[in-house]
Amino acid sequence: MALLVLLSSTSFTIESHYCGDILVDTSLLGAAESCGMDLAQTKSSKEDSLEGKNCCNNEQITINGQNELSVTFDKLSIDQQVFVASFVYTYLNLFGELGYKVPSLSEYPPPLIVKSIYKLDETYLI
Repeated sequence: MALLVLLSSTSFTIESHYCGDILVDTSLLGAAESCGMDLAQTKSSKEDSLEGKNCCNNEQITINGQNELSVTFDKLSIDQQVFVASFVYTYLNLFGELGYKVPSLSEYPPPLIVKSIYKLDETYLI
């Protein structure tokens, strides 16, 4: 349960660097490394010539986690409150002592053997 809460509230970003149509690097925790073909461009070089076009591009995929994890019990109906109360009571008393008493054999003596039953029925273990 704790792992589910942790994973649902964690946000992370996947960053990928493409050189043309080829995937060069993917990073989960930091910035993706460049392929080294990035051109240093200034505003004047972009406006003046077409040589400033870059074949590389970066893509980012951001997965946002859940921000609110508060659970309110103010909106429970009476039936739900009874169910929660009975569930908690039952669960807490589940591991209690049963009060089981071991019967004493001294109060119950064995019956007297009058005849050997196995001899009367002619049943012998070999």
